[in-house]
Amino acid sequence: MIFKFEELVVYQKSLDIIDRIYDVTEKFPSNENFILRSQLLRAVNSIALNIAEGANSTNNIFSNHVRIASDSLKECIVCLTIAKRRGYILNNEEDSLRNDFLVIAKMLTNLKKYLNK
Repeated sequence: MIFKFEELVVYQKSLDIIDRIYDVTEKFPSNENFILRSQLLRAVNSIALNIAEGANSTNNIFSNHVRIASDSLKECIVCLTIAKRRGYILNNEEDSLRNDFLVIAKMLTNLKKYLNK
């Protein structure tokens, strides 16, 4: 059995980026386990969780969850910037992740526009 939200491409892409962020953050120093790594993992998981949580609600409620997912995505970008500045990730890793986040951000924007019609 599959839930309706699992068919959303934006949800599937959010799961893909979760996997990538888990892989990238494994290389963070251990002193970041409860700081930056934890914050980034919570934020990236929040994207998929909010899509799932809002999906079977009214358009207004779903739109609010999409907004929260977008805010979490922005939080991820800040965490990536900090990680790059601290030398925890390489430039090409950050660029690749930013591109993937940009795709998801555009999808969330379009979904929110659709829901607010």
